[in-house]
Amino acid sequence: MSKYQVIIDELYRNQQVFEALFKKVSKEAYLWKDRPNRWCLLEIVCHLYDEEREDFRARTQHILETPENEFIPIDPEGWVQQRDYINKEYDAVLGDFLRERSISINWLSTLQNPKWDNITIHPEFGEMTAYQFLTNWLAHDYLHLRQITNLKLDYLKVNTEENFAYAEGI
Repeated sequence: MSKYQVIIDELYRNQQVFEALFKKVSKEAYLWKDRPNRWCLLEIVCHLYDEEREDFRARTQHILETPENEFIPIDPEGWVQQRDYINKEYDAVLGDFLRERSISINWLSTLQNPKWDNITIHPEFGEMTAYQFLTNWLAHDYLHLRQITNLKLDYLKVNTEENFAYAEGI
């Protein structure tokens, strides 16, 4: 199995992990945050949906097909406010994200001899290959999976007011 296929398979598995972490969450839980600058679950799933379509899949496709062209600028941090994530319908956005991930996996799985060594110039990070975008896509998943589990743990701590020294091994 190629190193590319390993990453594509992980993106597929992560789709299932995201679905399990996001499904059947109460409104109170998906809107909860312990500080204003922290994203709640709703904002995270909105971000993942937009990143799936407008960043990772679009930019990976761009570099594979037209590496000489400049990227269309995006503003993932700004989208939180600009796109009013906090007022989106949670279950609908979750469904949208999972569908987009399926589209991405299908697209990646059907590529014929992709040029993973294609190089483009990212305005902030300089030269980047298509393979770097693919691996960063997976890293982005892992970073948000960690963010989600940390948020869920903090929510549990606040809402149960229990001592977690045993679980934390202290």
